[in-house]
Amino acid sequence: MKHLLSRITAASIISTLFGVLLVSSVAAQARDLPDFTALVEQYGPSVVNISTTQKIKHPKSRQMPQMPQMPDLPEDSPLNDLFRHFFEDRPDGPPQEFDAQSLGSGFIISSEGYVLTNNHVVKDADKILVRLSDRRELVAQVIGTDPRSDIALLKIKAENLPVVKIGDPSKMKVGEWVLAIGSPFGFDHSATAGIVSAIGRSLPTESYVPFIQTDVAINPGNSGGPLFNLDGEVIGINSQIFSRTGGFMGLSFAIPSDVAMDVVEQLKSKGHVTRGWLGIIIQDVTRDLAESFGMTDPRGALVARILPGGPAEKAGIQVGDIVTDFDGKPVTESANLPKLVGRSKVGSEYEVKLIRNGKPVTLKIKLAELPKEEELKLAQGVPKTVEANRVAITVADLSAEQRKQLDVKNGVLVQQVDSGPAQRAGIRRGDVILKINNLEIKDSKHFSEVVKGLPVGASVPVLVQRGNGALFLALKIAKEDEQ
Repeated sequence: MKHLLSRITAASIISTLFGVLLVSSVAAQARDLPDFTALVEQYGPSVVNISTTQKIKHPKSRQMPQMPQMPDLPEDSPLNDLFRHFFEDRPDGPPQEFDAQSLGSGFIISSEGYVLTNNHVVKDADKILVRLSDRRELVAQVIGTDPRSDIALLKIKAENLPVVKIGDPSKMKVGEWVLAIGSPFGFDHSATAGIVSAIGRSLPTESYVPFIQTDVAINPGNSGGPLFNLDGEVIGINSQIFSRTGGFMGLSFAIPSDVAMDVVEQLKSKGHVTRGWLGIIIQDVTRDLAESFGMTDPRGALVARILPGGPAEKAGIQVGDIVTDFDGKPVTESANLPKLVGRSKVGSEYEVKLIRNGKPVTLKIKLAELPKEEELKLAQGVPKTVEANRVAITVADLSAEQRKQLDVKNGVLVQQVDSGPAQRAGIRRGDVILKINNLEIKDSKHFSEVVKGLPVGASVPVLVQRGNGALFLALKIAKEDEQ
């Protein structure tokens, strides 16, 4: 019995000690977790809610079903109005105009009223309202935007505003704590925390921004809001999420604050943003490619194509060269090079180190300005696309290979046909438009000019090539198509 009591007592003591140690351990861990309360209290007021309004005309539908056979209803029956609204009034009535609204976030970067947010938050907005933490609502003016980096600079008329402190994202490390403040789904000043998951991420939609990846909960409405480090410094602007559902899935991406502030300074001083450009098409160096080029390890950016007239061609860079360093900075993978070049000064000369035929080569290259998107596509041989709303169609330039294959000198390729004149005429996706109104179509730009000059209410002939044959179609723009 004594032995049994001794064992019970010993077990109780061990259990108690274990419990004390466990509680102590949890308490110690809790003490190690960051406390964001002071950060939110100090810098939360500098975060703003941004709401936009865009006027959209809803064109009257030409595809509404015809009036069905109605039952014999009394003349004053409310059902008569219901049927007329859906089957009579809308097809024949004027276009309806309504306000489309969207929400986002932003933050104040100067006491004079400069506000930073994402370009996609304010794109095409007719009116932008900035709501401050004290509930004031102020109309914002767009100072400038940069779609490529997804940055927009706004200005509101106010003084002595609370401002954020801009940090240095280059000092950031994977695994450190970060905090986001924004308006997810319109819930103002919501704070969410997480860690930095990766740095220098490249996304398929943008190769010139080294995104910060985090696991901070970011949802629609957070776009344009700040990402803080533990020192209360903004080291990023929350911009994108990866999601299969439309909501947060643990993968959030922020634009580094140094990239954003470089854009801000250019927008303030020039009204637009310029970026450096080499004029090459590059790809990753795989292990097999590295071995084939006589390299001991896969690194650098492999030059797959030289764009004519660009800086690379003038400097003597060749297809098959592997760029390993730019301006003294290592290029460990191909995604590094556009970011390094893009942030370099246009017109300045930089040193580029290459591996050519297994041997190191050093060249000097003078950077040019990154062309506009359409110019860049043409330089790369990507067909230019034009949307002609008058005939509800999207066309693209024919590449040299397509012209040779189709045995045509000019024309445009039909990529999309929406409800409208082109569809009624019988034009299909994949057709090549050769002539409109007896004018030979040279390219997409010429196509757009010809379409703008087409008469209303009169049929014009359109010659298209479909497969191996050609046929004429009659295209007519009705008066209602112009509304």
